[in-house]
Amino acid sequence: MTGPERAILVGLLRPPSSGAGRPPRDGREPNLDELSRLAESAGAVVAAKVLQKRRGPDPTTFVGDGKVEDLKRDIYEHSADLVILDGELTPAQQRNLERRLEVKVIDRTALVLDIFARRAHTKEGRLQVELAQMTYLLPRLTGRGVWLSRLGGGIGTRGPGETKLEVDRRRIRRRITDLRREIAGISRHRALQRQARREAQFPVAALVGYTNAGKSTLKLFATLDPTIRKVTLPNHRPVLLVDTVGFISRLPTQLVAAFRATLEEVTEADLLIHVVDASHAAWRAQIAAVHTVLKELDAADKPVVYAVNKIDRLASTEVREVVAEVGEGVPISALQHVGLINLLRRIAQQLPEPLERVRLLVPYAKARTVSEIFGRGRIISQEYGEQGIAVEAELPRAYAQRLRALYDGTGSA
Repeated sequence: MTGPERAILVGLLRPPSSGAGRPPRDGREPNLDELSRLAESAGAVVAAKVLQKRRGPDPTTFVGDGKVEDLKRDIYEHSADLVILDGELTPAQQRNLERRLEVKVIDRTALVLDIFARRAHTKEGRLQVELAQMTYLLPRLTGRGVWLSRLGGGIGTRGPGETKLEVDRRRIRRRITDLRREIAGISRHRALQRQARREAQFPVAALVGYTNAGKSTLKLFATLDPTIRKVTLPNHRPVLLVDTVGFISRLPTQLVAAFRATLEEVTEADLLIHVVDASHAAWRAQIAAVHTVLKELDAADKPVVYAVNKIDRLASTEVREVVAEVGEGVPISALQHVGLINLLRRIAQQLPEPLERVRLLVPYAKARTVSEIFGRGRIISQEYGEQGIAVEAELPRAYAQRLRALYDGTGSA
């Protein structure tokens, strides 16, 4: 490769009547701005953007025969060597387009995987990206060896998951099995780390948000592995803040599956801090995209504090509208360090009560209390003796003190 790849971006513009009367995505005409940012983050130069009006993808070429001919002319006119589709191509669609356009063709999923591959710096990140890439690659092996030998590397073919496409399927399946085993080991290690944090009685708040919402000043997807730091809240209570990877709409299913070990930090958090880019025209759709990923992780029901970011770019009336619509959001500007103390105060208010470890001897006549403890906290151990049930548990402080008064004689751990 000499110099960056020149890419033509292609998206489908579906008429309002398509999809059982549904309007186009986000209720507006879709544009390719986000795909453009993704392509640039992967190192490409965006040479042109093309929108094709269709009711749905063509099963053979995604865009239809007429648009394929138009794309041939666009490729020649802009000296492009890469076409990126804003959707997910079937293996057959990808092969057909590459055969007819005679340039490399990738879809949105391959582009996102490529960016993750570039940003993976730790062993954990590399393993997870490689698993996602291998899972994506496996059904796309047939008939692409000639294409690879002709076009070499570049976007969609690099990273820790890079492999020659003539490698047989059995070896790739074995590698997928090995990767899953290693990642399972990572999950167990993270579980031990979380257990240690629980025993230290540090509450955990996880930062979530659409990519570029301002969770950090890094570029797209720069943080693949959760970064944990300790923060003292205005009420002097310590809390661990976990920064996670930025979400995007239509996050590839391969990534959600492969990065589950990392995203488990979200599922185990006591509180989510959802950072919203209030200056973005599609902030509502971005919130919805984050909610979709949280549902996939079974974390949608966790308490949330909304940090309405980038208010320095908005008029005060616009800020008030966004804050009111998200529901008691906290207006901030991470760049200008505005509103951060108010955000910390809101976090302190929303965090669950601190847990306290207790040992109790519950008489059998009051055995129902053990069920209540299950619902209110976490039982560490229970033993059945002659006088009752000996329970060791972590409970909210006020509830723990009330039970101590009722079942005197064992005291605090």
